[in-house]
Amino acid sequence: MKIHFISIGGSIMHNLALALQLGGHEVSGSDDIIYDPAKTRLKEKSLLPDRFGWFEENISSDLDLIILGMHAKADNPELLKAKKLGIKIHSFPSFIAEYARKKTKVVVAGSHGKTTTTSMIMHCLKANNIDHDYLVGAQLPGYENMVRLSDSDLIIIEGDEYLSSCSDPKPKFLHYTPDLCIITGIAWDHINVFKTFEEYIHQFDLLLETIDPLNKVFIDGTDKELAKLKNRSSNNLLAYFPFENINGDIIYNDKRYPIKVFGKHNMSNLKAAYNVCKELGIDGDHFFKAMESFEGASKRQQKLVSNKKHEVYWDFAHAPSKVKATVQAFLNKFGHKKLAVIVELHTYSSLNKNFLPHYKNTLEGVHNAAVFFNPANLKIKKMDPLENDFILNSFDRSDIEILKTPNEMHSYLKQLNTNFLGIVLIMSSGQLGGIKIKEIFSI
Repeated sequence: MKIHFISIGGSIMHNLALALQLGGHEVSGSDDIIYDPAKTRLKEKSLLPDRFGWFEENISSDLDLIILGMHAKADNPELLKAKKLGIKIHSFPSFIAEYARKKTKVVVAGSHGKTTTTSMIMHCLKANNIDHDYLVGAQLPGYENMVRLSDSDLIIIEGDEYLSSCSDPKPKFLHYTPDLCIITGIAWDHINVFKTFEEYIHQFDLLLETIDPLNKVFIDGTDKELAKLKNRSSNNLLAYFPFENINGDIIYNDKRYPIKVFGKHNMSNLKAAYNVCKELGIDGDHFFKAMESFEGASKRQQKLVSNKKHEVYWDFAHAPSKVKATVQAFLNKFGHKKLAVIVELHTYSSLNKNFLPHYKNTLEGVHNAAVFFNPANLKIKKMDPLENDFILNSFDRSDIEILKTPNEMHSYLKQLNTNFLGIVLIMSSGQLGGIKIKEIFSI
């Protein structure tokens, strides 16, 4: 097929473009701006647009398909021309759903832990030589792309609850109709599209409506909102509870399996992955043997620096529930060492004045705390300015360093490098102002 991507630079979008090109399709794409690593990866495969922007001449009647990214708006000139020419238009989740229609579909949903849980399942399948397609939200060790599409009968999908595209305004996970499903937990996010917590929760009710009542749905038994969901649903919801981690080991069948990930949230993710892998025919011993070598997805408990003074980690945590769970995991893991934490407010929700108070007490127990955000992002998003006092009150912590420019962030990290001895944890779904962290902490 001849396929054009409108907004090819997105994380999943560019990986899907690479996967389709690898599958023999003729692929092109456009975007108004593309950052690395997408820019370099697309250039290596001759898929990087010659110029940035949206151009009607990119759209012609010989195209078989348009795949539309969420970044593109309804008045996008390429989209308008494609509609005029009657070219078939998919969002990426609707395309994946059609492609995987006859496959066994495992979908991992939830407000947190989706990428890690999906990665665990994929890692186990690969270690046990079980062929599978996949769509996952981070780069994984041993996997070239974040998307694979083949003739495999099995696909593992990270099912996001965010909207699909401007022409397909429903949560991505509503497209997939899972044969096996995990819901890791529910905690309000994406306040820009789900204005109330009740509206957000309702999306998971809608997810269950897409699943055959006989198909198994595994849910975290410690999550209060999932317990309520179970009570009001007629679906086959099966509660699981986190594994107990004893000094870094999992005990199974009287055997000890050392694992590298840590924290109660990851023990819950591990249990979810175990349940699915068991359904796919992998016994516990083979599952835990595979998990011994699992190091996590990119930017999930990822160690950036290790020297005599510091260990510096990056974690994708950005929403309040993720920040709180990650901080607690690090406090439990490194309780004898001081912990410095930096949180970047980057997403629409995290920068929203109505949402920011949900971060209250998320940094409890941390020795040094800093919050970084770029005021220019507020102007771009047409949001109210954030005053320092409001941020301090929202986190309920008066000693937080508020950083607003890359230069301020650079100086703060240099100060930590000089004066702080312990663990440094950076939590962000952004780029922290483009600071080269490894260079600072190698000095």
